[in-house]
Amino acid sequence: MVEPLIVVVAYDGIELVDVASVTSGFDYANRLGASPAYRVVLVTPLGRPVRCDSGLELRGQGRLDGVDGPIDTLIVSGGQGHEAAAANPRLVGQVMRLAGLSRRVASVCTGATVLAAAGLLDNRRATTHWYEAARFAARFPKVNVDPAPIFVRDGEVSTSGGVTAALDLTLSFVEEDHGPEIARRVAMGMVTYLQRPGGQTQLSLFTNLPRSDQAVVRRVIDHIIGNLDGDLGVARLAALAGVSERHLNRLFAEHVGRTPSRLVRDMRMEVASHLLTRTSEPLAAIARRCGFASAETFRQAFVAWAGVPPSQFRAAER
Repeated sequence: MVEPLIVVVAYDGIELVDVASVTSGFDYANRLGASPAYRVVLVTPLGRPVRCDSGLELRGQGRLDGVDGPIDTLIVSGGQGHEAAAANPRLVGQVMRLAGLSRRVASVCTGATVLAAAGLLDNRRATTHWYEAARFAARFPKVNVDPAPIFVRDGEVSTSGGVTAALDLTLSFVEEDHGPEIARRVAMGMVTYLQRPGGQTQLSLFTNLPRSDQAVVRRVIDHIIGNLDGDLGVARLAALAGVSERHLNRLFAEHVGRTPSRLVRDMRMEVASHLLTRTSEPLAAIARRCGFASAETFRQAFVAWAGVPPSQFRAAER
């Protein structure tokens, strides 16, 4: 049985996590019995080591122009060197050549710039790191840029958002190739709490929440994040913080823009929505994990938040 060839393209100024999320994800799938196993090859423009954003050097296993098909998946990494890579006609030309030999093509983070320079994203929906999205859209008007999703799959071409979104995209490939169980076990092995659906925004509540310098607010938020299944009533939170309920509400209004109760609700609903779309856990189990006394209490809260019952949300998003 022929091993599917995964070609990862690196260049000077790549983000090491972009590469590691992909290569480690496929490696874990191999360890867990993926059959046929993946054969992952890291290539650089001249076959020489490349310097990562962090200053570390990464040694490739071959040169870009030395790769021939057939290729299962071609993946272009991102990093601060993406502009220079996209301006290199030889590199872009080789990516175009290899794309024609590949079953599917993908980019990680700002690696989308290289795919766009090669014309591979023309008239396609694509994403990139949210910070670069506006500049990317202005430079490549033929690309339908959506800065929000974790990753986008448009036919045989996929693009992912910032940095660790590479792992989400890799997990989706593993699931496509070998089924959800191996993908779930890869996520567990890499200690990824949840495999996020591609449509989830890059800036979720947990990552987009302002990190207040106010010590009480920061301490309470950290407690909420770590104890979503516990007692997170305002009285309990105020007691933990050593302030009155009124003062805690005032601090949250000033530094977070919402009450502690609203923040708890929104965080619980976001985690619940992830569990509904990416696991088969019963509603009662999800209710307990998200701090609800019963499945019915959870259902009522979810309807108020999403407008539909949890079961309907699960069916629609899968």
